Amino acid sequence: MKIVLFGPPGAGKGTQAELISKEYGLSHISTGEVIRKNIRNKTSIGLAALEFIESGKLVPDDVVGKLLVGEIEGKDSYLLDGFPRTIPQAKMLESIADIDAVINLDVDLEAVVDRIVNRLVCTACGKNYNKKLHSALTCECGAPLSTRADDNEQTVRNRLAVYEESTKPLIEFYRAKGKLVDIDGNGSIDEVFEKIKRVL
Repeated sequence: MKIVLFGPPGAGKGTQAELISKEYGLSHISTGEVIRKNIRNKTSIGLAALEFIESGKLVPDDVVGKLLVGEIEGKDSYLLDGFPRTIPQAKMLESIADIDAVINLDVDLEAVVDRIVNRLVCTACGKNYNKKLHSALTCECGAPLSTRADDNEQTVRNRLAVYEESTKPLIEFYRAKGKLVDIDGNGSIDEVFEKIKRVL
């Protein structure tokens, strides 16, 4: 099974991707995490991507493509989280993989802004928390929590504007192919996951 998980930044893709991957035994390939790993390792691709991320822009198709091809080669079951984000990326993906379903998490964008601005991330395991719901500054694994540099309101709104312009057309691209499934992503984590399971 090859699945794409789709939705705006902060829609809960990462959380749902982990649940889906565990439930169905899929490799979870997070484009954002692959890029962040390359930034941490100071690879040439990672450093090139960093300039775009810090200004709230999408990383160019050719850069993301090089990272992605290496991640999915040899795998016959996986979930893509954060790719594709543009029509050219979707066409590139079509040339190397036959996607079974595209799950679109449909969420309220103002709620997304609030969620991202209040996001805390574990520095060790990457688990996400919300400042309003989690008063401690440590993760359940014991590592400290931090705020990502790009999780500020101005950058978040820039990212959402880029999403509206560049990424939203993918909804119609995949709808026309009969592969898109819309999921209301405004409920609790468990409620959203149950909706996804019913579809899969």
